[in-house]
This record gives sequence, C-alpha cells and structure tokens, in this order.
Amino acid sequence: MLNAVLTDTLEIAYEEVGEPGADPVVLLHGFPDDAKAWTAVSQGLSAAGFRTIAPYLRGFGATRFRRSETPRSGQQGALAQDLKDFIAGLNLHRPILVGYDWGARAACTSAALWPAQVGGLISIGGYNIEDITADRKPATAADEHRAWYQWYFHTDRGRSGMKQNRREICRLLWELWCPRWKFSDAEYDETARSFDNPDFVEIVIHSYRHRYGAALGDPALESIERKLVGQPVIETPTIVLHGEGDGVHPPERSEGQEKLFSGYYERWLIPQAGHLFPREAPDAVIAAVQKLARFLQQ
Repeated sequence: MLNAVLTDTLEIAYEEVGEPGADPVVLLHGFPDDAKAWTAVSQGLSAAGFRTIAPYLRGFGATRFRRSETPRSGQQGALAQDLKDFIAGLNLHRPILVGYDWGARAACTSAALWPAQVGGLISIGGYNIEDITADRKPATAADEHRAWYQWYFHTDRGRSGMKQNRREICRLLWELWCPRWKFSDAEYDETARSFDNPDFVEIVIHSYRHRYGAALGDPALESIERKLVGQPVIETPTIVLHGEGDGVHPPERSEGQEKLFSGYYERWLIPQAGHLFPREAPDAVIAAVQKLARFLQQ
C-alpha cells in the first residue's frame, strides 16, 4: 500500500506491508531502482510476522520536496538525514534497516550516526559510507571502467543525456550490473516510471559529482558530512550480504571489513546474485532479517 509521511524537507512516499504492530523493517532501494525492488522480500517478511516499510528515496517515484528552494542534493548526508526523519516521522522503534547501493549508504550512515534509533543493519554490498578523500584518488583501470556512468554524469553531455535517455541509460545499468538476471520489459517499465520524478536527474547528477569534489554540498548537511569523515565504525549488529555476480561492486570489495563493525557481524556471499540484490535473491534477504531478529531478541 502506498502511503506518505511529511518531514521538514520531503513528502516521502513509501510502500507498507504487514501488521502495524509488528517488528518494523525499513527497506531502502538503490540507484537506478525503486521501492518495488522489495516486493518479494516484503511479502516473505510479512508472512513471517514483520512489518515492512519501503520508502522511495529523494528524487524517485512519488517522493517530493516540500520547497522549491531546498537544494536537490544527492550526497550521503542527505540520504542519512532523510532516513533519520523518516524513522522519526513514522515513530518506528529501532527498526532493522536493509539497503543496497544508495539504500545501503542511507542505512550505514544512519546506523553510524544515530545507533540508538537502529535495531539492526543488513547492508548489501558491505560497509557503504563513502570515504570521500579516498574516492577522489584514481582507482584501478577495472574500477574506473565499471564507473563509466559516473564520469559521464560529470559532463554537460551526461546531464543532457540523462534527461533525454534516462530510461535507456538505467536499463543498460540493470543489464551490466546483473548479468545473470533476465528481467522482463514489464518489470523494468514498472520501476522506470519512478525515474520520471522531476528531481531525479538533478539529484543523480549531484550525487556523483559531489562525492568526487565537482559539486558543493548542501550547507545544511555539512555537520553530518563532517561526522562521516574517516568512515566511522558501526556498532549496530550487522549482516552483510554480497552477490557473487555483482557487476559493479565485486564481492572482494566487502572482504576484510570486519574492522568497520564493532558489534555482531556476519558476511554472506550469495551465488549468482547481482547488484539489484533483493530482486534476484529475496530469500537471502528474508533469511538474514530473520536471523538478525533472533539475535536481537536474545
């Protein structure tokens, strides 16, 4: 069911499944995707007795800014603040946060900054707080090649291309990032409508330019960004999931990250699954939520 909650900045649209009094699980999608990525996960978790809430991130779907003057920022501090406000707006008590890509960034930053508000964390793809200093240094040739779209978005041609060809570009990313998953035209088209959000292009362009120093951040978020410098340790109990078929973030990226988590921690590698993980491996997400919930109840 599609609902909405007002924060100071946004009207955040969200999909909700399950009984209102059940233990809450917040499901956070990535780019380029939307809350419908979690359909199978939500159905499985609600059948297991959980309440799932899947928001549409800023710039996606029916989520809208409340004021025209608010900067259309895609920086990690914006995702963190949005999630904090979303949890408060729905009065959720220490939910389990589950996210991939941008959603994992929102979940990890929130768990690091406001651990008292978070019960548990399932981060798909590993620790996902940007080390902006390191991000601005050259990477390996293979990594730079995988990030072609980010460099394209740094150009005026890329901005214009995203406006004109957003559905074609985003579909290509799905194909490249999930090489073993054969999705239907109908499945893609259902989600691609979320990319018609009037702020989608501006937020996407800003996200990738900001992390590499090519765009200024929202001054209102500077205090949050300062707290994320140096990649703070996450104390929230965590399970990391990583698909062995991830075409943009290879599984070795999440190896050896135990030092970035100070509490309960597990890492699961899932065969075949690609970057749009909950669409490809919903059963793994459901199993991870159930295991983490049992640990939290001990």
